[in-house]
Amino acid sequence: MDDRKRDLVTTVSELRVDRRRFLIGAGAAVVAVACGPGRPPAGGAATATAAGTAAGVAIPALPTTPISFSVIDVAGQLQLTKAAIEDYGKQNAKYVSGIKFETATAPELPAKLKAQQQANNVQLHFVLTGSDGLSAGVEQGLFTKITPDYDKKFPSLMDNYLQPKAQDLAQGFGILVVYGNYGPTFTYDPKKLTNVPKTADDFLAWAKANPKQLIYARPANSGPGRSMLMGLPYILGETNPRDPNSWTKVWPYYEELGKYVEYYTTGTAATFKELGQGARTVALSTMGWDLNVRVLGTVPKDFKAASIATRLVADTQYVCIPKGVDSDHLAVALDLAAWMLKPEQQAKAYDNAFFYPGPAVKNVTLAMAPKESQDAVGSVVRPDFDDLIKKLPIETPLETKALVTAFDIWDKRVGAGKTQ
Repeated sequence: MDDRKRDLVTTVSELRVDRRRFLIGAGAAVVAVACGPGRPPAGGAATATAAGTAAGVAIPALPTTPISFSVIDVAGQLQLTKAAIEDYGKQNAKYVSGIKFETATAPELPAKLKAQQQANNVQLHFVLTGSDGLSAGVEQGLFTKITPDYDKKFPSLMDNYLQPKAQDLAQGFGILVVYGNYGPTFTYDPKKLTNVPKTADDFLAWAKANPKQLIYARPANSGPGRSMLMGLPYILGETNPRDPNSWTKVWPYYEELGKYVEYYTTGTAATFKELGQGARTVALSTMGWDLNVRVLGTVPKDFKAASIATRLVADTQYVCIPKGVDSDHLAVALDLAAWMLKPEQQAKAYDNAFFYPGPAVKNVTLAMAPKESQDAVGSVVRPDFDDLIKKLPIETPLETKALVTAFDIWDKRVGAGKTQ
């Protein structure tokens, strides 16, 4: 949820930032600022607004002189939110002198952040992530608590969401900015697959009869792989589909299915490249991935899609703020996160259907999106997908601990020695 990246790699600023934390005395009205070693606070922005507090934490004031701001994307989210982020930079030049973008995979994120945090030199100020990077960051204590600490930056947050439970999954360490991309689905070449599987047994039987014709990516770095991982417990009827340690049907199913998979890729884009080139017949997908790769031409538009799902699992994308950012960058990060939830910015998330539908907040229609998005989505939309969204129950992703556990078990029992 995921791993696709355009050619957006840029260098990260070499600016060394100070570590500053607001220390709030019990019952005190004055915020004391502790500055780490190094240069003094930029622009004197280490003070907090007197009214800007929530849950006893001061909301830092926006900088009085523009700062350089760095964003890292570990989920391919820039396709959906880059326009909104860049628009923020253009309209808030008094706070931001420039925004630099970096990309990485979700498994690479913890090491990057830990190294900077341990050196008291956090140069990455804003993280764009799916539930995979979110889960790892929360479990390893890498992110700043945003809610309820800074609730006043996000008035009526839960009331405005299409699915408040998806925000709950962040445990306060992220802000949901994109929602949808339901699955699991699979995309296939209709010239090769004519008897389409309708059940999990059908799917396994097809894979057995057609070895090496199924491809999917490692779930820890793939929205489609993750969607299947979280959807299969419902399909197979596990007693507790949200506890991977208890699954007695899912893991044997995966192990059997794996006998007929040549290898697992480390990212989703490679699976659709092989599908489009004719090397495979079926690739695991989600609604957004299926639509988007046909918009981009990676896969022919006449390729078909289907699903064996009994419940749809929604995919989610968040923004997070690393621990250790100074007050200037924290203020901008909070302000940017709030900006990205505005309806006019949310409408840009329709993009090229990558996260179909895309917006996380209510009352944001495709008609509000840029015309190029309306045309792109309209050219590939599948009525069957909309029917499934209306027909099937929708589940949120697994909680962070459970998801990390599921990734670990899959890596050890299924992907070991076959991921490349």
